[in-house]
Amino acid sequence: MEKFYGGVIKIRKHLMLLFILAAVVCGYFQQFISVNYDMNDYLPKDAPSTVAIDLMGEEFDGAIPNVRVMIKGVTEDEALAYKKRLEALDGVISVMWLDDKKIMDMPTEMYDQEMVETYYKDQIAIFTIAVDELEVNTVIPAIREVIGDENAMTGSAVSNAVATESTVSEIRLIAVFAVLFLALVLIITTKSWIEPLVVLCGLGVAVMINAGSNLIFGEISFVTNAAGNILQLAVSLDYSIFLIHRFDECRQELEPKAAMKKALCMSTSSILSSGLTTVIGFLALTLMRFRIGPDLGLALAKGVGISLITVFLFMPGVILATYKWMDKTAHPSFLPSFRKLGKLVHKIMIPLVLVFVTIIVPSYITSTKNAYYYGASQIFGPGTQLGDDTEEIQNIFGKSDTYVLMIPKGNIVIEKKMSEELQEIEEITSITSLVDTIGTSIPAEMLPEKILKQLRSEHYDRMVLSVSVDFEGKETEELIDKIQKIAEKYYPGEYHLAGTGISTNDLMKTVTADMVKVNLLAIVAVFIVLLLTMKSLILPIILVLIIETAIWVNLSIPYLMEQPLFYIAYLIISSIQLGATVDYAILFTERYKENRMTLNRKESIEETISNTAASILTSGIVLTVVGFLLGKISTHGLLSQLGYLLGRGTVCSLFSVVFVLPGFLYILDGTFIKKKGRIENEQKKSNRIRGNSFNKRIIAGFWKYAGVGKRG
Repeated sequence: MEKFYGGVIKIRKHLMLLFILAAVVCGYFQQFISVNYDMNDYLPKDAPSTVAIDLMGEEFDGAIPNVRVMIKGVTEDEALAYKKRLEALDGVISVMWLDDKKIMDMPTEMYDQEMVETYYKDQIAIFTIAVDELEVNTVIPAIREVIGDENAMTGSAVSNAVATESTVSEIRLIAVFAVLFLALVLIITTKSWIEPLVVLCGLGVAVMINAGSNLIFGEISFVTNAAGNILQLAVSLDYSIFLIHRFDECRQELEPKAAMKKALCMSTSSILSSGLTTVIGFLALTLMRFRIGPDLGLALAKGVGISLITVFLFMPGVILATYKWMDKTAHPSFLPSFRKLGKLVHKIMIPLVLVFVTIIVPSYITSTKNAYYYGASQIFGPGTQLGDDTEEIQNIFGKSDTYVLMIPKGNIVIEKKMSEELQEIEEITSITSLVDTIGTSIPAEMLPEKILKQLRSEHYDRMVLSVSVDFEGKETEELIDKIQKIAEKYYPGEYHLAGTGISTNDLMKTVTADMVKVNLLAIVAVFIVLLLTMKSLILPIILVLIIETAIWVNLSIPYLMEQPLFYIAYLIISSIQLGATVDYAILFTERYKENRMTLNRKESIEETISNTAASILTSGIVLTVVGFLLGKISTHGLLSQLGYLLGRGTVCSLFSVVFVLPGFLYILDGTFIKKKGRIENEQKKSNRIRGNSFNKRIIAGFWKYAGVGKRG
């Protein structure tokens, strides 16, 4: 180890240049990384809805409608004019309106009025549009320009476009606030005006390298793009600070280069163990079949790994180049000693342990009772333009989604029977298919080519089902189940069903199955690492239980407040909170064990609080503020909720580590502190007491002999 770090110090200038160059190059590469805002694209490749969409793309030219546009105050002719303008836009694949249901040239009054009013009523027209998912960022603004702000539009494509536009600017704002706050915290918690700049330099290089190296993935999810950098910033903050403080300690007795080598050797074990538990927590996300998990998990694990490499290879050169400036700009500590906090914790820790034990089971049960959103339908709520547009459209035309059912072509009689049975389902408002358009007696070739190509391919007939349900929810699940049972009855194992609601239903099944697997593996992996590093069975149990209970308390709050959770946020926060905050418990426990070699239990608790409070609170406060910034600034519902969960979860973990963990360590001290160490400690204390008594007797005798009498 010493030889390796000796080589690092020897070539430190070359390494600094290499890292800076890598950061610049990766910063340039960032512009070539595409970001995907469609959650359905991250479904497993073998999910039924994914298979259906892929097959439909091979068989048919038309796509599934993904936009609803409502235009107010128009006649039928004016609505048709709008339809032509919308069809002419680049990226618009098809526009469906009332005229597509009029196979014969008859007045509107002669058609079924219930059918007519699903497209046009009270001089308000509603269009169902299919747009190219790859061009939503250009075609959605173009549609808005055609219809104006006074009209409304909604749909998954609109949601993706709005998310793309808003998130990019919001993430920049969050990053600026996060860096400014981080700088303020570092100024308060460090002892030099230059030290915060040194720490930010290392963090900035690591974050830029990680962000640019995401190019190896080709494409990243919006969650990774939004949260990846600021999470890396928050969880790897301690590494550089710890190395700088070790270097200062070693420099008291060694020259700078030797001090840096010793500091690196002393820091490696603690920094690596801390980083490893964080990496494992993030890597647990890679087990999710819902591929946003692996996308975020790999990027975050890579980020922490790059941060560790940066600390060990880049930071030694930076610190050695700037330590004189840090000395010259030193200032008194702005932080208290936290000894009063230590005394307070000692007084209340046992009652808090009892309270904590009583809430473990209830908090776990409550955390599993939340109501969930699985898809993107609730991402932009009231107060946003998309949320308000969606509400206005639903108030006038009701909830609506479009499903596409593909069945083997050839048997028009069976298709007719199935269509009739489907039409008996109340939530299906209309069916567009060959058999519903021309019946069973008229040849399909009599239909216009444009309509025929939308309903029949080389191998399949396509039925377009308009349904009056939301994209997700219990009603939607029940409807999908009914449709699948009917399709299976007539075409067992041969049908394919697709649509936004279908994808969301598959998404729900996928992420629900991921829950136990991801959480269990994260807990087991962290437990094994702690078992190997601490060489104790009881300590890993205590630490994992402390953090897991903090997670359960965090996830119980939405249930108590009657706030539904995005299930993806629920899954992600469980791994992130475990990986990011278990470090606090590790740091506290290791320092307690160290203090127990010279102090008794009470003194060790108070001394450990004094030793670790600054480090734990610095990292915890930064992570908390970063989370709440993401929650407050982001208009993207999922990202906002993830931010609030992160901020609140960090507070729960901080409280558990600072106020509850000390009580567990105090009570269970005898199970992990070796008896020999305790005996030696007690002997030292006894000798210290006897020595003090002996010294007092000598001093009293001296003053008596001197004739002065008893003194103090």
